[in-house]
Amino acid sequence: MKLVIIESPFKREALKKYLGDGYEVFATKGHIRDLPAKSFAIDMRNNFEPRYEIVPEKKALIEDLKKKAKKADQVLIATDPDREGEAISWHIANILDYDPEQKCRIEFNEISKKAVTKALEHPRAIDLKLVDAQQARRVLDRIVGYKLSPVLCKKIAPKLSAGRVQSVALKLVVDREKEIENFKPEEYWIVNAILKKNESEIKTTLGTKNNKKIELHSKEEVDSVLEEIKGKDFLLEKLKKSKTKSHAPAPFTTSTMQQDALNKLGMSLNRTTSAAQQLYEGVEVKGEGRIALITYIRTDSVRVSTDAQESCRQFIKQKFGAEFVPEKPNIYSTKANAQDAHEAIRPISMEMTPERVKETLSSDNYRLYKLIYERFLASQMIEAEYSNVSATFVVESYGFKVTGKTMEFPGYTAVYKEFVEDDNKDSSMAGKLPVMKEGEILPCKEIKNEQKFTKPPSRYTEATLVKAMEEKGIGRPATYAATVTVLTARKYAEKEGKYLVPTKLGRNVTDYLDKFFSPVINVKFTANMEQRLDDIVETDEDWHDVVKSFWNGFSSLLGKADASTLTMKEPPQETDIVCEKCGSKMLIREGRYGKFLACSNFPKCRNTKPLEEEVKKKVAGICPECGANMIERKSKKGKIYYSCERYPDCKFMSWDITTGKKCPKCGSAIIRKGKVTKCSNSECDYKENNEE
Repeated sequence: MKLVIIESPFKREALKKYLGDGYEVFATKGHIRDLPAKSFAIDMRNNFEPRYEIVPEKKALIEDLKKKAKKADQVLIATDPDREGEAISWHIANILDYDPEQKCRIEFNEISKKAVTKALEHPRAIDLKLVDAQQARRVLDRIVGYKLSPVLCKKIAPKLSAGRVQSVALKLVVDREKEIENFKPEEYWIVNAILKKNESEIKTTLGTKNNKKIELHSKEEVDSVLEEIKGKDFLLEKLKKSKTKSHAPAPFTTSTMQQDALNKLGMSLNRTTSAAQQLYEGVEVKGEGRIALITYIRTDSVRVSTDAQESCRQFIKQKFGAEFVPEKPNIYSTKANAQDAHEAIRPISMEMTPERVKETLSSDNYRLYKLIYERFLASQMIEAEYSNVSATFVVESYGFKVTGKTMEFPGYTAVYKEFVEDDNKDSSMAGKLPVMKEGEILPCKEIKNEQKFTKPPSRYTEATLVKAMEEKGIGRPATYAATVTVLTARKYAEKEGKYLVPTKLGRNVTDYLDKFFSPVINVKFTANMEQRLDDIVETDEDWHDVVKSFWNGFSSLLGKADASTLTMKEPPQETDIVCEKCGSKMLIREGRYGKFLACSNFPKCRNTKPLEEEVKKKVAGICPECGANMIERKSKKGKIYYSCERYPDCKFMSWDITTGKKCPKCGSAIIRKGKVTKCSNSECDYKENNEE
């Protein structure tokens, strides 16, 4: 019996289909040895050596693994084909007391008969360079997390965390928000002339004056133009016809898959990652059992195997016709800083069409598989061809332009259309234009003008933040989703619709890091460090030296920050809640376990109580000013009133319960008194029907 060790138990059934008899598959369910969760475990005095421990809940599993390995004729470690997977293989070999030079490691980019058979035929030794690169990354992240997080907790607020890549991703979000806030919009105007050609109307756009680009920034400037061209006919001065082609996009990488899934399917990073993992590990398909549908999902490469390429070309020929197949296969170049360790994300078999598997896949899995399948199919199809007609009309000294674009051959767009933001559409682009010739004079039916203002850059979405991280070289495919989602999990950013908006806490963290840690918490340094970590695989540099060079600079920054008296802690917030022991006002303070109420008469009075319970017991109504909850309070004389829970940021208060609405007549707060809902202004007679 041969033992094959994998990480995920969800792969087991799909993998066993291709291993055949004589093999047993054992799943470690992820890491079985790692840095301990609750201690630093890096020996700073001994060349940064990590202290690994058996994952506590895996002890029984390891004993079972050892017994099976001892009985096996051969043990093959088939963890994921990336650097973390290589490190897990190394840990497994260490636990089983195997020589890492022993040929016990197999890897496959997809769970298919061909890939698995080939892997079994070519076992190799564990790649210690890959392991070293992963160890360096792990140690660096542990050092930053454990050494920097306590500084933030001390200087800003309890329970904060920092990360080597996480904090740079947050900085991108915060810097973009500041850019938006500092943006000064500029007024500009668009002038369109609607021309008549027989039964057709042609919408042209003003672009030039005296053959030079013209920009209009006020209504007065627009009126001046209209005065000159009002009632005039337009001369077709220039007509240009051309053919253009649009090349198919490359197959998906991790980043581009995540971007398209959000833009086209509305799927968050977490949903996309979860669905992709299931499609890679294996899903139930009617008539097939559990099978894997796509290749490995953590990749920055657009490379595709020649077998997959040829299979796709044959499928295109059969389904769409030979005219949709390019003369030579489409080959895409991978970015210079990509690891290029795997193929692009693609379907394992072109025969497993989305329609064939739709019946048994979940909605997310089906939609994502369809997106991956169609993107790969399109990537091997011929270009789309368009006919373009560009017409320039003149009236007086002004030039108006329109471009007509019609598709001559759909090519790859027969199966896949790229996502385009509405804001990026060209207002001078039209569809098919009527037949025209130079020298024609056309009457103007109508002139329209529209005031616009330049817009600030858009806030990041999860997808565009991942794209920015990839382009700037920070993080890696395996970490994009976790890095971005932790920003909202830690309350450093919030989602407004699909956009990420930094919270006050997130801004404070970034401002503090900018002040004391800007030499290491910035895009350029982080990208360079990522490259150095990658270079460990290609060079003979000892990973300890990479960590040491980082620590030498980082430790001095830690010392300066810790010694500084600067603090960004929020002062205690005064409330209207009265201390039942001494009659003083209670304050909202923040401690290790979150916010709580404490008497302002401290240290004479040490009364404290949970904030959540206080709020939960006394919520009554909605603040008409900010929409927050209204909290029932008691004055010192025992009279009940209601104040906004956001006090002192919002100081609205009322003697009656408020509905959150404002009076349509006078703008005062709407209140409830028994069964009556009415305006709080005694001089206003507005009431609402409350019979329901």
